[in-house]
Amino acid sequence: MNRYAISKIGLAIGVLMIFLNACTAAKKATYFNDLGDGTIESDIPLPEPIIQKSDILSISVTSLNAEATIIFNTSTSVSNANAQLLGYLVAPDGTIQFPVLGTIKADGLTKAQLKEVLTSCILDKKLLLEPNVTIRFLNFRITVLGEVAKPATVTVASEKISLLEAIGLAGDMTIYAKRDNVMVIREANNKKIIKRLDLNSQELFTSPYYYLQSNDIVYVAPNRAKIASAKEARIWLPTVMSALALIFSIVKYN
Repeated sequence: MNRYAISKIGLAIGVLMIFLNACTAAKKATYFNDLGDGTIESDIPLPEPIIQKSDILSISVTSLNAEATIIFNTSTSVSNANAQLLGYLVAPDGTIQFPVLGTIKADGLTKAQLKEVLTSCILDKKLLLEPNVTIRFLNFRITVLGEVAKPATVTVASEKISLLEAIGLAGDMTIYAKRDNVMVIREANNKKIIKRLDLNSQELFTSPYYYLQSNDIVYVAPNRAKIASAKEARIWLPTVMSALALIFSIVKYN
């Protein structure tokens, strides 16, 4: 085999390798590569948010006697990072101060459980007939960090948000995002729970972490290309700065 033939084979192999690498990179930059047409059965219930310390709750009470309920609807103004909110702040000891009823334990309860506690207290003290208690989170929020277009903390008025919606609100992942290694950090029972999710897999839709909970943190890790480019920048930056300093000194003194 002559040199010309060998060079042609080498060139063909090189082109093939470039093509395969490009296909692999494109595959890693898309979502749900193993997801085809069809239906995914999922019976994951929407998680019931757990009340935590520093949460701000909106609590309203209604009954057949409108005048008698007024005293139960005198929540105070609470300072938030973005605004002043009218609600009940869960104190560091996990309690709220509720009108007439006094100190009520809220930390660790769901909204339904706290509603039951407040309703029972009102009935036991014979303060109202057929009270109806409504509770909402005023600071239901999630934070998205890492390789997304707009890292941000997002307030969720509906108290329902999926991982994909959260990433969408953060401007979607960048081309450098590692889509098979998205981390969700969740706090429960004074512990940090860490779960890694693969957005290239249909198993995401059946994961209990598909729907996010209040105060969840989503971190999108960078891929190898981004890490390599960052390392190269750190290596070349001192050299470039030295060269610029040298040029500046030459121009200045000549």
